[in-house]
Formats: sequence, structure tokens, C-alpha cells
Amino acid sequence: MFVIKRYSSNPILKPDPKSSWQAQGVFNGCPVKKGKKYHLFFRAVSEKHFHSEAGFEMEVSDIGQSISGDGIHFNSGQRFIIPEEEWEKYGCEDPRATKIGKNYYIFYTAISKYPFVPDGIKVGLAISSDLKKIKEKHLITPFNAKAMALFPEKINGKYCVILTAHTDMPPAKISIAYFDKISQMWSPEFWDNWHQEIDDWTINLQRRPQDQIEVGAPPIKTKYGWLLIYSYIRNYFSSSDRIFGIEAAILDLEDPRKILARTGMPIMTPEEPYELNGRIPDIIFPSGALTTKNRLRIYYGASDAFCCLAEVGIKELLDHIWSYSGLKQMQLKRAKENPIIVPNIYHPWESKAVFNPGAFYYGGKMHIIYRAMSADNTSVFGYATSSNGIHIDYRSPEPIYVPRESFESKLNPGGNSGCEDPRVTVIGKNLYMFYTAYDGKNLPRIAFTSITLKDFLNKKWNWKKPILISPPDFDNKDACLFPGKVGGKYLIFHRMGMDIDIALIPDLDFKKNKWLEEQIWLKPRRGFWDSKKVGVAGPPIKTKKGWILLYHGVSDEGIYRVGAVLMSLKDPTKIISRTDKPILEPEMPYEKNGQVSNVVFPCGYAVIKNKVFIYYGGGDSVVAAATIGINELLDVFK
Repeated sequence: MFVIKRYSSNPILKPDPKSSWQAQGVFNGCPVKKGKKYHLFFRAVSEKHFHSEAGFEMEVSDIGQSISGDGIHFNSGQRFIIPEEEWEKYGCEDPRATKIGKNYYIFYTAISKYPFVPDGIKVGLAISSDLKKIKEKHLITPFNAKAMALFPEKINGKYCVILTAHTDMPPAKISIAYFDKISQMWSPEFWDNWHQEIDDWTINLQRRPQDQIEVGAPPIKTKYGWLLIYSYIRNYFSSSDRIFGIEAAILDLEDPRKILARTGMPIMTPEEPYELNGRIPDIIFPSGALTTKNRLRIYYGASDAFCCLAEVGIKELLDHIWSYSGLKQMQLKRAKENPIIVPNIYHPWESKAVFNPGAFYYGGKMHIIYRAMSADNTSVFGYATSSNGIHIDYRSPEPIYVPRESFESKLNPGGNSGCEDPRVTVIGKNLYMFYTAYDGKNLPRIAFTSITLKDFLNKKWNWKKPILISPPDFDNKDACLFPGKVGGKYLIFHRMGMDIDIALIPDLDFKKNKWLEEQIWLKPRRGFWDSKKVGVAGPPIKTKKGWILLYHGVSDEGIYRVGAVLMSLKDPTKIISRTDKPILEPEMPYEKNGQVSNVVFPCGYAVIKNKVFIYYGGGDSVVAAATIGINELLDVFK
């Protein structure tokens, strides 16, 4: 399973208030190895000081160099590249360093105009043979560009660079350029000709026009292709919901314009305090990478203030990237009979919609309890059974559960109300059911009831009086009971807010004003398919490797998808792994269209002969089913 770990002692470099040239920020570091030493080149931001060209006080960026014996613990650093030429007089930023032949090539952003304008933001190059002094400096691009890096070896006999053109005149374009000799790199004639054909050299990594991309680290060669770590900024033009993420792609070894595979979501977003708070909050930006044994170190800037480090297994990362190519994409298999339950116009109580089913397997039958909606938007629960998990053998002509209490009785004529989204658990001789109770006026709350398994199987609907177990004035939904005790206590999953919460309680005898605790257990992930909110699908199932819990996740665009979590057998509150990609997402017409578009919403799943049957609402209108083998589902977590 793909796991990326931040270095525990991040940041690895911090600003030094005693050193004026790096007093405000040290970030966007790029390492290169020389012998047994690691040299980290980084952007350093000075204190404000009088700038003679500008005529006032301003911060200026230099490029510093810090040295380490292990690539982790670096000394305080020295200035290495400073603004000297007319084309860089307002700053040198964001270095990318590569060794090829006997020289080290350090590309950087050169700032020549203030106030900053695109035409004054270009690529510069410093060349050194010993990393002690610079022997040459050149302005590279005659047009707006940043983030250039040299491939560490020739490709088809030519030097090759990757760069981001038009970074400050979106859309930015990550592109490739080839050179017969190094001196061509600073030839205006070369770049003029190249720029006229820029689209022929562009790598199409941008998914949406409202996003922004930029080269991160110099490419790393693997046997599968060139590994490119790059910046993907979602909602770039929006200050309120902009997300700085790190993504990765595998490019063809012979023609790096060809994308062999790429991530569809970030491998990192800002999470830690040093990433969320700094000179410019909520930013991470990849700038360098190195391999060590079977691990990849990713060097990145955090909040435009710090140099940081993260690490991941190379094989795990490459497998993760390939999984987005479709070659290893795993999704549940929908039943060809879908939808398996549809509204019945002859039953007023379920004439408008049937959806969001809970389920359990017992006595050779799959028992399905589903939410049913009438024309006046009152929700009750219907019941159906299936011997093979797909074909419906029996469907109750009457609801098996209806609103009985004031907290679920309609207060807003014509509005939604009633009993919603049942999730059921069998423990011993009883069937426990949690559901959302809603009166159409007050916030939804969790209701709890139960029935003996004997009465349920005999269709004697002697449900216990329902009680509310979540506090008033808090929106709380998506609750279910773990099928057993954990450390002598009952474990309840629920959702107060946007997270999946857990509560451990000594018994199920909820007394007056005894409410569920909110212990955040699983959070949405920024930039992912489950970025807005998450909620459990139903009680987890036990496997040889752990408990598997399915959950729904909602994206920023409001699309409902399904993912999975693997939990420890010994302690189910401990999460072992979580799927990076959804295992089910809206694709079929009955999922993409309905009362609510683009919804797959499971509330129950169970196992028949090593196959998991998942039951879900499609478009808040119908009941559908999907299946997957247990071993295949476990493979998702590898």
C-alpha cells in the first residue's frame, strides 16, 4: 500500500534570523550528490533592506547551499547564487540542480523587473564544476518561464530539459526541449524557434483549466520510465479553495513527452503545522528528489518558509502511479440486473424512491432493509430478501418501519422527513438498527432501535421504541454498530460534521441525555475524491488480514463515491490502510441521474461464499448491488 511519510524532524532547514540574507525564509530545496556529501540548494529570502534599483526597502531572494553527510541533517548554509546580472537584479529563486558530465547545472528563476510582471520572470542558469564557485551564468529563456531542470543523462544523444513555460501567463505548459550542445541552452534564436512550436513539446498534465501545474524535481530515471514529481495546484485562481498538491508521472524513457502513467490525485497536500503556517500559509511545493536504496526522498518547500523532506518506497510509488493508468484500476462489479429494487407506483409509501439499503446475511438469505420515499417525501423502511444476493425473491408489500416519534414526524408539509438510511448489525439474538431521524425542521439526528432476530425473521415487526443518541443542535448521521465488543465496549461509528467519528460505550442502554461522543477517526482528504466529507457505509466485515469498512466520500464538486478502510483485527479503532482511489463511483445512468445526481451511497454489505455483496442507493432513487471477492478487495490495500 502506498504510504508517504514526512520526516519526523521537519523542517530540515529553517530561516536564520541572525543571517539577514536568509532571515525570512529558506525553502524549495533541491539536492545533488557530490561524492559522499549531499549539497542542498535552496531559495533564501532576506530581511527587508534598501534596494538601490527599486529605490525602497524590499525582500530579495538569493540561492543558498547547505551540505549534509546523510541528506537529512544540513548545516546552516552559505549564499551561492546572488543577483548580479541585469536579468536577475530583483532576485534568484527556486533552484533545480543536476550533474551531467563534469559540471553541475543549477537552473533558477531570475527576476529582472519590479513590480513583478511575467516578462521579468525567466529562467537563469549557473554552472559550477566544484560547487564551490560559479564559473558561468546565463539567461536561458527569452519568455516567461520557471522551474527548468536538466535530465541527468542524454536522451537519444541530446541534452534534454524540462521546464514550465508561461507560469505567470496561464495556462502554464510543462514542456521538453532538446539541445545538441549545452551552449544552445542560452541561444535566443533556439528558443524563438522552439517557442513557435511549443505545443509540440508540451506534456499534457493539466486536468482542468482552473488548475495550475509546475515542474517540481529534476526527473529520476527508473526502469519503467522517467519519474517526474511536480506541483499540481487545484483551483489556482481562487484564493478561498486553492489547494497546493504534489503529484507524480512516469514519462517515456526515449520520448519524455509521452505520459505512460500519472496520478489523478495528490500524493501530498498541506497537513502539518509547518505547511499550514508560515510566510505564505497552506503551501507545499516539490523542488527536488533523490533515491537512496529502494526509497525516494522528496524535498519540498513548506509555506514559503521551510525546507522539508518526505520519503516513500520507489516500488510503492510507481505501483501507485500505474494504478491510475487503468491497468491496475480496481472497481466493484455492478450486478447486470441493476437496479435490483425500483419504486413501486402501486405502493404509495415507496412510489417516489427506494434507496440507501442496509443489509445482513442470515439463514441462507440476504436481508435488505431500504429507505423508501412517498410522494410527500416521507421516508420509511421497506424490506426485501434474496437467496443469491442479487435476484429479489421477496419484497414486503408494507413498510416494516415507520416514523413513530415526534423527532421523526413531519413538521414541514411537503418537505423531507421520517426515517432515513438504515444500517443494521446482528449481535447474538438481536438486530440493532441505527438510522437518521429527521422532522424536516430541526437538524438530523441519530436514532437507535432493535428487534429480536427471531421476530425479524418471522416478520413480526416488534421494534423497540426508538431513542435519540446524538445531541441536539448538531447534524449527525451515518451511524452503525461494530459487530462485537472492542475492549469490553461497544464501538459506534457516526458522523458529526464532515468526519467519521467513533464512540466506545459500556452498554447500549442509552439513558436520558446520554449522547455519543465525537472522537474524530477518519477525515476527508484535501484534493482527493473524498475531500468534502466522509461517512461509513455499514458495519465492517472480518477478514484474515483485518476488518474492512466501506465508506462514502464526497468531493468538492458534490460527487459521492465509495472507498474502503482496513482496520486492525486486535484493535479495530486502529486504521492499517485506506484506499487512495474510489472502488465505486457514479458511472451508470441510474447513478448519475435521480433525485440527487452523481450518487452511489451504500448502507450495507455482507459476504456470501467469499464474495462481498454491496448494496447502495443510486442517485437517491433506486437500489443497486455490486460485488467483489474478499481477496480481491484485500489486494486493494497492498
